[in-house]
Amino acid sequence: MKKTFVTLFAVCVAVITLHAFRTVQSSGIKGAIRPVDATVSGIWAMSGTDTVKAQALKGNFVLQAKAGTWKLVVRASAPYKDAVMEGVEVKEGQITDVGEIKLPQ
Repeated sequence: MKKTFVTLFAVCVAVITLHAFRTVQSSGIKGAIRPVDATVSGIWAMSGTDTVKAQALKGNFVLQAKAGTWKLVVRASAPYKDAVMEGVEVKEGQITDVGEIKLPQ
C-alpha cells in the first residue's frame, strides 16, 4: 500500500512539473497606427461579449485576444477620425498581424 502511494505521488509530481514548464502560446492581434503622430485614445477589439483594450506605443499595438472573429476600433482625436476594421480572424496560439491602419482625416 505504501509503495503504491509513493508511486502515485511520484507520477503526480512528474505531471505537475511537466505542465509547469510547457510553453504558453497566447493569441492576439498586432498592428501599427499611421500616422505615428496621431493622438489615439485607445484601441479596442470586440467579439461577442468580450472586449479588450490596448494603447499604441509609437504607433504600434498588441492586444491579447482569444481565437475567433474580432472587430477592431481605433479611437482617434481631431484632425483624424476613428478607424474600424471588421472580421479580424484570430487563431488559437497565433498573433494576427493587421498591418498598418491609416487613420482618415
